[in-house]
Amino acid sequence: MHMQLLPNDRVVIYDRTDFGTSNISLPKGKCPPKATDCSAHSVEYDIAGNSVRPLTVLTDLWCSSGSLTADGRLIQTGGWLEGDHVVRVYKSCAKCDWQEIPSGLSQPRWYATNHILPDGRQIIIGGRQSFNYEFYPKKSPTETDFSLRFLIQTNVPDVENNLYPFVFLNTDGNLFIYANDRAMLFDYVRNQVVTTYPAIPGGDPRNYPSTGSAVLLPLRIVQGKVDNVEVLVCGGAPSEAFINANKGKFDGALDTCGRIRISDPDPQWVTETMPLARVMGDMLLLPDGNVLIINGGSAGVAGWDLGRDPVFSPVIYRPELQNGNRFEVQAPTTIPRMYHSTAILLRDGRILVGGNNPHDKYEFSDLLYPTDLSLEAFSPVYLDPKLSGLRPSIISPTTNIKVHHGGRLTIQFKLSCPVDPNLVWVTMVSPSFNTHSFSMNQRLLILEGGNTTVAIDKSHYKVSVLAPPSGNIAPAGYYMLFVVHLEVPSEGIWIRLL
Repeated sequence: MHMQLLPNDRVVIYDRTDFGTSNISLPKGKCPPKATDCSAHSVEYDIAGNSVRPLTVLTDLWCSSGSLTADGRLIQTGGWLEGDHVVRVYKSCAKCDWQEIPSGLSQPRWYATNHILPDGRQIIIGGRQSFNYEFYPKKSPTETDFSLRFLIQTNVPDVENNLYPFVFLNTDGNLFIYANDRAMLFDYVRNQVVTTYPAIPGGDPRNYPSTGSAVLLPLRIVQGKVDNVEVLVCGGAPSEAFINANKGKFDGALDTCGRIRISDPDPQWVTETMPLARVMGDMLLLPDGNVLIINGGSAGVAGWDLGRDPVFSPVIYRPELQNGNRFEVQAPTTIPRMYHSTAILLRDGRILVGGNNPHDKYEFSDLLYPTDLSLEAFSPVYLDPKLSGLRPSIISPTTNIKVHHGGRLTIQFKLSCPVDPNLVWVTMVSPSFNTHSFSMNQRLLILEGGNTTVAIDKSHYKVSVLAPPSGNIAPAGYYMLFVVHLEVPSEGIWIRLL
């Protein structure tokens, strides 16, 4: 249900604590005092070793949210019942486990959205019947929550299409917040609306439980600035779909996307048509600057057994092409990934995909879409062995390099074919927190200086780039850095932006 990549190439995975007995047992002495079973509902997955280490959670973190801090800790917030005010902290090590702060939140957070801010704190927005936002950590013991009228305006009784709102940090330091069929640019410091955007064409809801997905398109840094900031929202379900699905009628998913340049003086949505309608899909930024749309179904909505007709074929969206030519259908997968499935980008360029549980408990057989707790790797076309000759290989720096905002970073890489400097660029991708069809804190930067590539000797090159100039453009923290040649990315290295 939830996944977060850590800067040591391990993944924290967790779901609801009262689904029933999982297939992984907790070690002796780690069973929570009030637990109904001693199985794990959270694990740390070692990608290289293809192994899991069970973790212990004391309170229910069902439908929660989280962010990775600048020092690599996962700060997870909220959940269900006794877990809705809890903050949980995970720092990866051989014997580390979740640490829980029982009253870390001032309001219950269930289906909320988190985002890391330029000052290093995270903002937690919304949640079921929580029409407000708060910060973690607090600046003082008296700091509490702040009302957000936008969440009231976008709330629909019995549907609540303001849950898991799509939130992105704009390069001016304000937040783009999307819920239901509309969006705003919000100054969270002054608690003021900066810009009210037009409703998305068609008026259908896009976020949970409808549920579409969204990304902040790649930010290209030129002369220390980003002039073009765009958001893409795709898929979802018609406005009556949630009510109809609960009556046994499964409406077809939306096949449209809305794209808006939020940096324009007069921003307007531009509609595009996907080759496949999709609900409960995940949109992921790829290191080559394209967008992957994966998982989901073609009818119904998010919720217990409310989705139908899995969509097995992922789609690539190429934002730099002209409208009408941006989508490309990929080879199909084989496992239904419907409600409570997840997907994240890995440092080697693959996509880790897992989950599928549209039931109130673990149900592994005799159902339309049984619970599936498997993991699989999806390889985008840039990993085709036929393209290996075009794939750069970074030789220095190695990994976990520290660089300050605006600092210069020189990268050496190998490539067997001749290089045109204008066909090389360097990207940085943040490791996102994925749940319920939305990847929180997802961000891709195209760094300034990629066209400065020069040859050192045969098959050996170097490129000098500038790190993002400010925390508004890229908050401090860990990123995966890639050298991209002819849209074929290298394996990434971890860097820490200070």
